Amino acid sequence: MASSAQPEQDGQPATLLPLFLKLSGREVLVVGGGPVATAKVRALLETGAKILVVAPEVRPELEALNASGKISIQRRCFQASDLRAAVWLAVAAAPPEVNRVVAAEAESQRLYVLAVDDPSAASAYGAGTLRRGGVTVAVSTDGRAPALAGLVREGLDAILPDDLAAWSAEAQRQRAAWRAARTPMAERRPLLLQALNRLYAERAAP
Repeated sequence: MASSAQPEQDGQPATLLPLFLKLSGREVLVVGGGPVATAKVRALLETGAKILVVAPEVRPELEALNASGKISIQRRCFQASDLRAAVWLAVAAAPPEVNRVVAAEAESQRLYVLAVDDPSAASAYGAGTLRRGGVTVAVSTDGRAPALAGLVREGLDAILPDDLAAWSAEAQRQRAAWRAARTPMAERRPLLLQALNRLYAERAAP
């Protein structure tokens, strides 16, 4: 069976590449029907993905989502054919022995697997995620300590400004001006900081 554990370089775990996936309209397979699978399905629904849930038993919360037409459910055990060419991502949220089977089949097809709370069966890891004002912050512990990722996310939530949407809007305006003026990349962050400082100065002015 192929292993999806994080590879090592020079005796140390390899550095992971953080990515944000565009899943809208793309098929995602979720194996499992329990509380963990339910949480992942709810998160996936926000991405606009087409979700297929495969599990012998399914929680009532998932049943409700299926009734609304937002997901598809097949009440049966996982089959290798579930990882057909149309699937872009697999989520293994089943017992460990099932997750390992899903991971092995996905590995043979070069398909990434998010195995919830099962790092040895995962080739991708979830993150503690904070979304505010058009900004998304994701915190990962490489699958080793997801509870810590959640605590760090809560800490960031407490210190980030409530008006982050204004920051985002200003950054978009500045980017358009920089591109028009062909402003070098190295100069853009100091210019953005100046623009954000002006926002606060204008608000403080009588």
